[in-house]
Amino acid sequence: MKAVILTAGEGTRMRPLTTTRPKTMLITGGKPLIQYNIEALRDGGIKDITLVVGYKKEVIEEYFGDGSDFGVHINYAIQEGQLGTAHAIGSAEKFIDESFIVLNGDIIVSYDLIRNLIEKYATRTSNNVKSVMTLIEVDNPSNYGIVSMMNDKIIDIIEKPEPDKAPSKLANAGIYLFSPEIFEAIRKTELSERREYEITDSLAIELSEGWEILGLISNEKWMDVGRPWELLKANHDFLEHMPNDIQGEIEENVTIHGAVHLGKNSIIRSGCYIQGPVFIGDDCDIGPNTFLRPYTCLCNNVNVGNAVEIKNSIIMDGTNVNHLSYVGDSVIGVNCNLGAGTNLANLRFDDQHVKVTVKGKKVDSGLRKLGAIFGDDVKTGINTSVNPGVKIGNGTFINAGCVIYKDIDSFSLVSTKVNLITHTIKDREIK
Repeated sequence: MKAVILTAGEGTRMRPLTTTRPKTMLITGGKPLIQYNIEALRDGGIKDITLVVGYKKEVIEEYFGDGSDFGVHINYAIQEGQLGTAHAIGSAEKFIDESFIVLNGDIIVSYDLIRNLIEKYATRTSNNVKSVMTLIEVDNPSNYGIVSMMNDKIIDIIEKPEPDKAPSKLANAGIYLFSPEIFEAIRKTELSERREYEITDSLAIELSEGWEILGLISNEKWMDVGRPWELLKANHDFLEHMPNDIQGEIEENVTIHGAVHLGKNSIIRSGCYIQGPVFIGDDCDIGPNTFLRPYTCLCNNVNVGNAVEIKNSIIMDGTNVNHLSYVGDSVIGVNCNLGAGTNLANLRFDDQHVKVTVKGKKVDSGLRKLGAIFGDDVKTGINTSVNPGVKIGNGTFINAGCVIYKDIDSFSLVSTKVNLITHTIKDREIK
């Protein structure tokens, strides 16, 4: 058994975080998203994995290499152009000579789901079974590809049906097991109305030619991470089960409650108070007198200064959070510098859900508390304040004393306009 992971897309809903990396390389729980799937496949006994890459493929290739450091063998197939799921899977054909599992790199699955998928295929009673599709039950069928089934065999697949015309509430989860014959169906697949080659159309061809497709109704946990605040949800879920692992140094008079991962060559300085679970990567310097609250993830080479408070946030490699700052429910990119007294607010005055602009439209995050989203190389001056749900683009400089209440494009310079006022007090002039 082999596997194919689709990771060629950018992930535009994650901007600005994906300006410099594919979505699947965003960090949550101390690892890139795609690494969780590679490890789940490995633990399920699948060690020959093809990654279908495209956008910023060098970031993935540099991190994973040939896969040997992760206990697997990795091939790379390049998808030329974003022409749909069937097109992406077809790009991997030269590496596939047996049955294989297909995963989207941004849908994080468990080892148990992988095992159940393999077992379902192994127990098929007909050699005519060519595919297995993972299904989940949904409340609103009109948002998904919905299947009709007889026993465990799929009869039809209907894309986003009207609620009163949906044959079931069983939706395509985008996780498959295919025999190599799927490539024959892919070659026969025509462009859809969206101008893409859809894998559901390829499966429909299988059905029309008399091949059988099994449905696996899954109750196993899996996560679809598509928007910035969903990174925080995934981070929460992974850290919740994280074991205690101290590899660095903890000075005297540090208080720790709950699980902490402290990486190599990292130090927690005196006076810090930590409420786990908290992940601290390698070569980090924390404190003194810093408060790290639950579900904080600090990646590698992160420096956190004196009297800083961080809550439920992801802070990526090489970022500095300087003294007297507050970071709440936020995602901060690599090599940022938060000047002293920077405050990233996470709660609206009216206590309503925080809204975020995604692909030009305001979207309700469904969260009462959500902070800022920073791209890479963002610098804030002292006493900068950022309102909830604001996104700051890569390479932006924000001068001291600014209050940011709307999104800022990449490579901007933000400054407040201050009028110089002269007051005369007795014989001294103060400007």
